[in-house]
Amino acid sequence: MRVLVAMSGGVDSSVAAALALEAGHDVTGVTMKLWGGRSDTGCCSVGDIEDARRVASQLGIVHRVFNFTSEFEQRVVDTYIGAHLGGETPNPCIECNRHIKFDRLLQRAVRLGFDLLATGHHARVVQDDGGHFGLWRGRDASKDQSYVVSMLGQKELSKVIFPVGEMTKDEVRRKASSLGLRTAGKPDSQDVCFIGKAQGRAGFLKGRNVSLHPGKVVDPSTGALLGEVPAIELVTVGQRRGLGIPAPSEPFKRLYVTEVDMGARTVKVGGSEDQYVKQLAIGRISWVDRPLEVGSPVVLQCSAHGTAGQGWFQGGHIELQWATRRVAPGQTVAMYDATDPERVVGSAIASSQVLSPRI
Repeated sequence: MRVLVAMSGGVDSSVAAALALEAGHDVTGVTMKLWGGRSDTGCCSVGDIEDARRVASQLGIVHRVFNFTSEFEQRVVDTYIGAHLGGETPNPCIECNRHIKFDRLLQRAVRLGFDLLATGHHARVVQDDGGHFGLWRGRDASKDQSYVVSMLGQKELSKVIFPVGEMTKDEVRRKASSLGLRTAGKPDSQDVCFIGKAQGRAGFLKGRNVSLHPGKVVDPSTGALLGEVPAIELVTVGQRRGLGIPAPSEPFKRLYVTEVDMGARTVKVGGSEDQYVKQLAIGRISWVDRPLEVGSPVVLQCSAHGTAGQGWFQGGHIELQWATRRVAPGQTVAMYDATDPERVVGSAIASSQVLSPRI
């Protein structure tokens, strides 16, 4: 088969290309040029493109660079800015996967005659006897990336493979070392590619001519003014620091953000007990295969390496089995099979709707 491998310049995608080649496929490597501005963080830098090119040369495969800067600007960067303006906490890497890697890149791969798109994600795609594709956690629990690809459905999964999904990270690095690949010891990328370390979110938004506004921090019970934040657009649910509130004398009196009201430019806060809810409002639901029936039990994961929780899918919200910390609106909620928590069934986006403010 003809396989196009998305090579980010990291060790996982380097080994994914090597494994696809060893499997007998006709392999071509591609690196996406996404961010057109300056960057000192994340992936997709000039150095990453060069690392990918040199690994491809070591493997003896063709390497291409596809320019998706305009699509990235529209579907990822603009979405990121819009989320902040709407009082949400965006996850640009997931949106990049949704709109760029497994949409635009996959479409181009098919158009160019490739049978499959391979990436270096630590996840697994399994086809059952009925021809349906399942999405499973990666074999290495500490590096599992099923959360960030939980939006994939049958159309995408039928054309996608994750060659390193059955390997641990140590095995990946050992494989890279055995092949003499230059990325064998390269650290994993952790940051958003278009947010520089020095500028941070505030600097980036200001550079995009986004006006940041101060916001009042209030006690939702009494309406009493407790403090002020310099930029309400940068406040997230669960935040404790940077709220302009004097430090409490006792730890159990710490205050956390429970809600951000952009219209009123007000941040509501509460104590530790106010951080927990038993309902989670969701929207923008996508399914790996068949939709769950209302009332179905699910296992939830609300961050890339967060602790899984349990609940029941109720359509527009999830009833939680145990009181769980609030999830910031805009964050992805990955849903797993309650009978086999290794299998992804779908994903959703946490909503700003407050269903259960207190326990």
